[in-house]
Amino acid sequence: MQITRQADYAIRAVLYITQMGEAQRAATSQIAQEQRIPPSFLAKIISQLSIAGLLQTSRGARGGVTLARPAGEITLLDVVEAIDGPIALNECVLNKDACGFGSECPLRSLWCDAQDDLVTRLRNTNFAQFAVQSA
Repeated sequence: MQITRQADYAIRAVLYITQMGEAQRAATSQIAQEQRIPPSFLAKIISQLSIAGLLQTSRGARGGVTLARPAGEITLLDVVEAIDGPIALNECVLNKDACGFGSECPLRSLWCDAQDDLVTRLRNTNFAQFAVQSA
């Protein structure tokens, strides 16, 4: 399994904003340049994260992007799911009827356990844990 490039960019953008500090706003052009994200792609990502309630945007001379909630309340899972939707290692995890073997499949419990482990780890990892603010 691999998260999409869009989710990776979203994580990097949120991390960048987190590291700036709570009172700071980041210009999308600044985020795009420093995180090496194509500006038009970043605009779409910022919009999705804003709709999900993770970022706030404001226009104008003092505009920019900030976190909508404290960094400790935004998890990696929040960001990934805002961009990619629910995590599914295999389609049978979300819908047991997707597999012709149904409940007889010997692998379904493995996929479900692995997904639960991944989701738990992402849910328990918030952006405050990565905040390294410069003095």
